[in-house]
Amino acid sequence: MTDNFAQDVRDGLTSKNKYLSSKYFYDDNGSRIFQEIMNMPEYYLTNAEFEILSLQSKQIIEALQFKTPFNIIELGAGDGLKTFKLLEYLVDNNIDFNYVPIDISQKAIDLLSARLKERLPKITIKPKVGDYFKILKANKESECPSLLLFLGSNIGNYPKDKAKELLRLFNDNMKVGDKLLVGFDLKKNPIIIHNAYYDKHGITKRFNLNLLLRINRELNADFNLDDFDFYCHYNPETGNVKSYIISLREQVVNVGGLDADIHFDYNELIWTELSKKYAIDEIIKLAKDTNFNHKTNFLDCKHYFTDSLWEK
Repeated sequence: MTDNFAQDVRDGLTSKNKYLSSKYFYDDNGSRIFQEIMNMPEYYLTNAEFEILSLQSKQIIEALQFKTPFNIIELGAGDGLKTFKLLEYLVDNNIDFNYVPIDISQKAIDLLSARLKERLPKITIKPKVGDYFKILKANKESECPSLLLFLGSNIGNYPKDKAKELLRLFNDNMKVGDKLLVGFDLKKNPIIIHNAYYDKHGITKRFNLNLLLRINRELNADFNLDDFDFYCHYNPETGNVKSYIISLREQVVNVGGLDADIHFDYNELIWTELSKKYAIDEIIKLAKDTNFNHKTNFLDCKHYFTDSLWEK
């Protein structure tokens, strides 16, 4: 990870328009700060999807129309909190399935497996650590149909072309008749979205600036956090939330691990994250454009979020 991290930081900070990949937010400290974000009353996303998976598990499983035992493959399982209610419904109703959580972190997978075995002793878990597509390619040989889970509005972090590329890769590594349940944050009152990302508590600011602390620690840089600020902007027409770190003065930051001095202009921006919000018609079109049949959308009571069910 360090080699990739170093190269990606070099590429981003030496680009004409500076950027840092949001995938590097989640070191140990970043993950703790993100837990704080999810607990904010303004951050509606986690609760909205949890509501869907808690209250509509029966409808989701019935919509699969699987006639035989099947796999539930969760891409980027993390702590598995949202998925728990869906798994609990399956176990309580004696439905024959295998749960296959995939994550890049062995520690995350070990914790998830232990927690689920304690809370749902009858569950069959076949955890995998590593690259999604290597694991999906092997699963394609399985005779069992599969439901892939790509939850948490992760798709919103990808620009349009990259989102299509990712979804086509999922499709290429699925069998005909397999299903995909993918989470989308929906377009809504812009004030609600603004408050979720530009929070008055300053937690999202700490989350972004922690990326500079990570560069300091892992790449021997000398970023001074007092010289940087955070800003984000929601465009209700495109649905894009874009987050930035701002240099508050003209300065040079030394990144020893890259043997590089990085120059920042006064008020220069570092783009850190895209969080796209979708309209329902955009979701249906995206399914079609990536070779899926759109089946149905499961919505929370406020229609803030949807888990959209697609079929190959």
